[in-house]
Amino acid sequence: MVSEITQARAYRTCRRCKVRSAALLLMVLTLLSTQALAIREEHVFDVSVTIPTHDFYVLPINPGFLEREQQMVWDLVPGRLRPVREHFDVKSSAGGINARLGALPTLFNGGRTYIDLNVTFNGQVLGLDDTLVVPQAEASQGKRVLLDISAVEPAEGFTPGEYYGSVELLFDAVRP
Repeated sequence: MVSEITQARAYRTCRRCKVRSAALLLMVLTLLSTQALAIREEHVFDVSVTIPTHDFYVLPINPGFLEREQQMVWDLVPGRLRPVREHFDVKSSAGGINARLGALPTLFNGGRTYIDLNVTFNGQVLGLDDTLVVPQAEASQGKRVLLDISAVEPAEGFTPGEYYGSVELLFDAVRP
């Protein structure tokens, strides 16, 4: 009789171990399966910085200005293009700042139609020759100035279409 009781206890203990082991195994599998089904997002992006020298810089206050296409907006009521305007921070410890265009700025629609552009920097009209845009007294302290790019209306008026072009600006420090 004693051996039957001992066998019954051993059987119950062994059965409890199996139930506990099965429950533990089920919990581990559940945890692993939820991790396997988890959704994961990763974002990788580039970071860069340009730190100008304290001696000379001409930089737009909006850092994305030079990195994306600028759009001249068509104003329906007066029937003209709104200018592109952006402020620049400028400084030159060596003297004044000259500016010039690398090429004549024009918008072109792929056909025969062109739209010429006027470019001014700090109120000075720019062409292919050097123009003093910031005198030495202002450049040595640093200043915020306006770049203004406006369309010249053709004699026959603006022709509908899609136009594209580039404006190339070159800046130099003027030695006194």
